[in-house]
Amino acid sequence: MKHIIILGDGMADEPIEALGGKTPMQYANTPYMDKLAELGVTGQMKTVADGFHPGSEVANMAVLGYDLPKVYEGRGVLEAASIGVTLQPGEMAMRCNLICVEGDILKNHSSGHISTGEADELIRFLNEKLGSDRVKFHTGVSYRHLLVIKGGDKRLDCTPPHDVPLHPFKPLMVKAEVPEAGETAGLLNELILKSQEILADHPINKKRIAAGKDPANSIWPWSPGYRPAMQTMQEMYGFKKGAVISAVDLIRGIGVYAGLEVINVEGATGLWNTNYEGKAHAALEALKTNDFVYLHVEASDEAGHEGDVDLKVKTIEYLDNRAIRIIYEELQKWDEPVGIAILPDHPTPCAIRTHTNTPVPFLIYKPGIQPDSVTRFDEFSVLDGKYGVLEKDLFIKEFLKE
Repeated sequence: MKHIIILGDGMADEPIEALGGKTPMQYANTPYMDKLAELGVTGQMKTVADGFHPGSEVANMAVLGYDLPKVYEGRGVLEAASIGVTLQPGEMAMRCNLICVEGDILKNHSSGHISTGEADELIRFLNEKLGSDRVKFHTGVSYRHLLVIKGGDKRLDCTPPHDVPLHPFKPLMVKAEVPEAGETAGLLNELILKSQEILADHPINKKRIAAGKDPANSIWPWSPGYRPAMQTMQEMYGFKKGAVISAVDLIRGIGVYAGLEVINVEGATGLWNTNYEGKAHAALEALKTNDFVYLHVEASDEAGHEGDVDLKVKTIEYLDNRAIRIIYEELQKWDEPVGIAILPDHPTPCAIRTHTNTPVPFLIYKPGIQPDSVTRFDEFSVLDGKYGVLEKDLFIKEFLKE
């Protein structure tokens, strides 16, 4: 049997008054998720290990069955792998957002979802002005980039910028957790402030301001780490070939370390306007030559970070109709059985615009499986599901077993 996980990043939420006390998953019209829930078995998964921040890197690695205390090294190292940057011993990688600040306020974490083309020009400029033998900036996608520091000490207290929109940024700058990391913290904070000086009048930002868009007028480094010691999923679970499909460098980087082929899809943006159909067809094509496919769709998470309830509902409906429907209907024509699992990685409630560590709903469908009593797929219906709450690698092992 082949297997595909379809992950709607940040899809879970809390009841919202504007939706009549329903969550976006409950409110959305999702006939294909509901059909798979009715035909399959359901439950909840605890995707955020105790003591860990509910970041997408933590949650997605947990979904794939990794033991976080043993392998976790932050986002930066995963994004380095995704864009082909091989970390050397002694090098520390960090996610480096291009953010928008207004006065002393961190306005948003994405510079108004700046384009990769604009961002690349700014990252090259930063490398020219602030880079050195020790400090290197690398272009990623949209607002998500990479900073590599030789000899950096990762024992730092860093705040994810998507957690603190509209907060004063200075109290949130990098802090050393131990005295030995003080020099690294000082260097990073100096880079933040210098970036604000040199980005303010850059032609890209002048053009964005003139067009009514948020400028990318500061860097924000966070999530430091060194190269992780991760086994591949083939080593852990015994299948031969696997693939990952995502617009997000972070997820693609997890895929690299997990031994999965990274598949690019034209028009995959990580936003509500991503190429859902292209991703679905790419996943089906990948299933022909792979035993396992991880299809990751970011859109609902970004809608949650924006606090946009209507958009979040729309992204969930798009995932159902424009991706899951295509995959499900095509697989009905195949002779070879394929197992399907669907779940979020973590909630991103619109009310608070950041991630939480609440367990998420999941469904598992395999041809011939004995269904439980659940007939809808949402945060509350699965409380009546077969599995209760699964932790650590129990979900992936249950899904992959024949």
